[in-house]
Amino acid sequence: MTAGAGETPAEQRWLVAANVVRWRRYGEDGQELRPGTKSYRGGSKIYVIETYAGAGHEQLTTIGRGRHTGTYIAIDMATRNLHTFRAVPVHSPTVLRLCEEAGVGGCWTNRQDAEELAARLGPLAAGYRTAHWASPHPVPCRCHECLTLSSG
Repeated sequence: MTAGAGETPAEQRWLVAANVVRWRRYGEDGQELRPGTKSYRGGSKIYVIETYAGAGHEQLTTIGRGRHTGTYIAIDMATRNLHTFRAVPVHSPTVLRLCEEAGVGGCWTNRQDAEELAARLGPLAAGYRTAHWASPHPVPCRCHECLTLSSG
């Protein structure tokens, strides 16, 4: 059975995808750098399935391939450790199953809702990275902001 005009097939949902920062500041005053996060490798593609509006979107529930196992995991993580938010159609049965099992509203049937959330999360994540560390960056620094500035 095919979907009509404007409908999304049952096996496709829209999610917000993002990438894990390659390097994050860590330790006392953010003077150390660590690659990726404890659960995800730097640069990994993850899917956002829930945001915590009460917390100002500081924490997100995500699905992605784990750093150590390579299998899909669903965890909560800090928004500041993500970048390049975008709406993407998802066909992966595993990702869709994990989204359904989580019982949250992150799997949208239309692109517009996913795009609106992605547009809100990008600037928030950048602001959280800046606000979290009030001290100067280490020298040399490879955090997301410094890498972005040096490539442009």
